[in-house]
Amino acid sequence: MHPLPTRRRAGRVTALVVGTVATAIVLAGCGASNPSTSGSTASAAIDPDGIIEAGISYSLNGSFDPMIASGAVTVSANWHIFEGLVDLDPVTKQPYAALAAEMPTKVDDTTYEIDLREGATFQNGDPVTADDVVFSYQRVLDPASESLFTSYIDFIDTVTAVDADTVRITTDYPFSLIDSRLGIVKIVPKAVVEADPEGFGAAPIGSGPYSLVSAVPEDKMVFERYDDYNGPRPALAAGMTWNLLADSAARVTAMSSGTIQAMEDVPYIDVDTLASSADVESVQSFGLLFMMFNTNAAPFDDPKVRQAFFYALDMDKIIETGMLGNATAATSFLPEDYANYHEASTVYTYDPDKAKDLLDEAGVSDLAITLLTTDTGWVKEVAPLIKESLDAIGVDVTLDIGQSAAAYAKVDSGDYTVMVAPGDPSVFGNDPDLLMNWWYGDNVWTNTRTNWSDTAEYAKLRELLATAVQEEGDAQQDTWNEAFDLIADQAVLYPLFHRKLPTAWSNQELVGFKPVPTTGLSFLDVGVAAK
Repeated sequence: MHPLPTRRRAGRVTALVVGTVATAIVLAGCGASNPSTSGSTASAAIDPDGIIEAGISYSLNGSFDPMIASGAVTVSANWHIFEGLVDLDPVTKQPYAALAAEMPTKVDDTTYEIDLREGATFQNGDPVTADDVVFSYQRVLDPASESLFTSYIDFIDTVTAVDADTVRITTDYPFSLIDSRLGIVKIVPKAVVEADPEGFGAAPIGSGPYSLVSAVPEDKMVFERYDDYNGPRPALAAGMTWNLLADSAARVTAMSSGTIQAMEDVPYIDVDTLASSADVESVQSFGLLFMMFNTNAAPFDDPKVRQAFFYALDMDKIIETGMLGNATAATSFLPEDYANYHEASTVYTYDPDKAKDLLDEAGVSDLAITLLTTDTGWVKEVAPLIKESLDAIGVDVTLDIGQSAAAYAKVDSGDYTVMVAPGDPSVFGNDPDLLMNWWYGDNVWTNTRTNWSDTAEYAKLRELLATAVQEEGDAQQDTWNEAFDLIADQAVLYPLFHRKLPTAWSNQELVGFKPVPTTGLSFLDVGVAAK
C-alpha cells in the first residue's frame, strides 16, 4: 500500500486517514442503498444563502450533453446537474441510488427492475418518467450516436417502461458490475432533447441539485440551487461560481487571498507554500502517465524493445525531480490502493543493463526516435528526464512536445513511433473492466493508435475481459489478474506512474468538502459555513 495522503494546515503536517477507492467495485446485490457522502455536514452551521466560489484549472469546451460530454469541466459540472439511476459518489466511488428510489431489484440473472424516485422533476419542472429513462439509455446504446460511452453499457439488451415510474433492464448475459455502470447514462428530458439537441448541449437540463445558469469559456460558470430537487444529495448552497483559471499562478493567488474557497490542480511546486493559508491534500489517483508504441513501426512490433524502454527509466528520479514526489511508480495497471490491485508478473524496475540486453536480443542498435509528448505542465517537467534515461541506454531521443490536439493528430495519422501522455478514464468509473477497455477495447486506441488489435495477445486479452465481467469474487479477480499480467508483459500502452492530485480548500469557509481522486471538484453535500 502507498503511504496515506497527507493534509497540511497552517504549516502543520498531520496524518489524515482518508477513504481510498478500495470500495470502487461493488458488485450487483452488494451496493449501498444510500449515498456515501463526501463529508459530514453535522459539525458546523451552514449558510443556506451562501455561494461556493471555486477555481477550475481546465478549459471549458464541448457539449454538456452527458451522452457525449468528456471534457474535464463538463464532466464534473454534470455531477451536479444530472443524475443516473445509480450514481458513483465522486469521492468514494461507491454506488448509491440517485434517481432510482432504491438500488436495482434483481429479478433473475439478466433482469433488473428499478423504481424511480417519487416526485422527481427536471430543472424545468417536468416530471421524470420511465419514458425519459428509456430514451436516455436508447440514445447512448444507439451506435449512430457515436457516444464514447456506448461500449460501457453494451451488456444491456433492453430498457423498457413497466409503468410511468418503473423501468426494466435486461442484459445479454449475467453482468456483475451493473451497479457500477448504470450511472454512465445520465437521465435527460426526452421532450427537450428531441426538440433541440444542440441547444440542450449548451443549456443542459437535468434532475440534479444544481442547474446551470451560464457558462462563459475562459471566464466562469454559474450554477444555482434547484429548489424542487427531492433526492439524496440536495444543494447545501444557494449557488456556485466556478472561476475558470487556467493559469496556475492565478488559481494559487485567488486561493491564498480568499477570493475562492477551493481549487483543483494545485501546482506541485506550490503545495507547501499554499498549505500555510489553506487545507491542501494530495490524493492518490488512477490518473497516469503512459508510454504508448506504434506496433506497425519496427522495431516496436517486438515486445522486447518495448520492455527495454520501460526498464531504462529511472522512475525514482523522474518522480522525485519531475513530479516532486507526487506520483507512485506503476507496479501494475491499477494503483496499489485499488481494491482489485494485483502486482503484475512483470514489474519494470530501473535496470538499464537489462534494457540494453533486451535491445541486443532483439537485434536493435543505433536506434533513434522522436518521442511525442503533450504540453501538459507536469508532463513537460518529466519529458526531459525520460529522454535522459533513454539516451543513457544508447537510444537517440528527440523530444516533440506539443498541444494535445496536435500530438494526437500525428498519432492518428500514424506519424509517430513512441508517445508519452497523461490519461484518466476513472472520471467515468473505477471498475477494472471499464478502465482497461478505455485503452484496450475495440476502439481507436488498439485499432489505429497502437495497431495491436490484430495480434493473438490482444485476442487473448479480449477473451479474458469478456469472461471476467460474467464472473464474481475470486474467479473474477483471478481472470483480471491474468489480464493485468498480459498488459504489463506486452507493454504496448502501459503506465509509468500513477500521480497524486493536490487540491486546496478552506475548511473555515466550506463544510463537508473532500477532494476527489480524479480531475474535477465535487460540491455534493458541501455547504458554505455560516459566519
